[in-house]
Amino acid sequence: MAQVKSYLLGGATLVCALGIGYVMQYGTKLPGQDAPVEAELQVTDITEASSAFVAPQLPDDLELELVMPDQTVALAAATEPEVAPLDLSNLPPEPAQSGFDCETVMLATPIAGAMVDITLDAACHASERVTIHHHGMMFTEVMQPDGTLNISVPAMSDRAMFIAAFADGEGATASADVTSLEFYDRVAVQWKGEAGLQLHAREFSADYFADGHVWAAAAGDLTAAARGEGGFLTRLGREDAPEALMVEVYSFPTGTATRGGDVLVTVEAEVTDSNCAAQIEAQTFELHSENGLRVRDMTLDMPDCDSVGDFLVLKNLIEDLTIASR
Repeated sequence: MAQVKSYLLGGATLVCALGIGYVMQYGTKLPGQDAPVEAELQVTDITEASSAFVAPQLPDDLELELVMPDQTVALAAATEPEVAPLDLSNLPPEPAQSGFDCETVMLATPIAGAMVDITLDAACHASERVTIHHHGMMFTEVMQPDGTLNISVPAMSDRAMFIAAFADGEGATASADVTSLEFYDRVAVQWKGEAGLQLHAREFSADYFADGHVWAAAAGDLTAAARGEGGFLTRLGREDAPEALMVEVYSFPTGTATRGGDVLVTVEAEVTDSNCAAQIEAQTFELHSENGLRVRDMTLDMPDCDSVGDFLVLKNLIEDLTIASR
């Protein structure tokens, strides 16, 4: 009850204050009327009260109860949607892997003249040296920039075996059956580096540099050999490679020759600035159908360097061929 009285008293006080302000500004008359005669205002009773709003104080023993509506919220369980399995049967094939195949492949194919075509494919050995081995003969070749090599080699056996060996120990082998070898006689000389050696064959006792003189500068051809008219020379190896192994092979079709006579075979050595006053080591090969393959080692002491330009003719190092006409 006391609180209600305080509210009434505060409201009355506010009204009085507003009235006093109005009278002080306009007097007892309305605006526009003459100013009233001043009279003394006497205040007889003032009760202190606050004009500020005072929140009612709740009893200490008041209990509050919050009532919520009875609602039940059901949460749906999170379930994964069913996904059909992927069908991988129609996917395009995977692209081929890029890069080099480092497998070394070597093929040997017999051709005319009792020769064998050698094909070597080694992509990871492009432009590298390779040594070709064939029944004791050895010669140096250099792979092409694309990792391939194609050469023709005179067979020294009717069951011809070839080996390609690289410096890192990798290599390959190939073989071929050369049935036409029985119709040919062959002689060869092999050496290392700039030995200056040459193989010469003067067919039917031909003069030097005349028709029938077969050597590196006049090697003959397979066409004449196929007709039984003459032989041909094959030079194997890359002499522009350092310390290259080189071979020269002379072949004559003794089994189909159209005329008889002797073929004079010699090994010659030119004295050069590279071999003068040096010792040369070499090997000779002789293949005759009735005797099989024969290999001989040779050592040659070259003259002093004041003999540069001269030639040494090594007679009787290789036997001459005796050809019987057919």
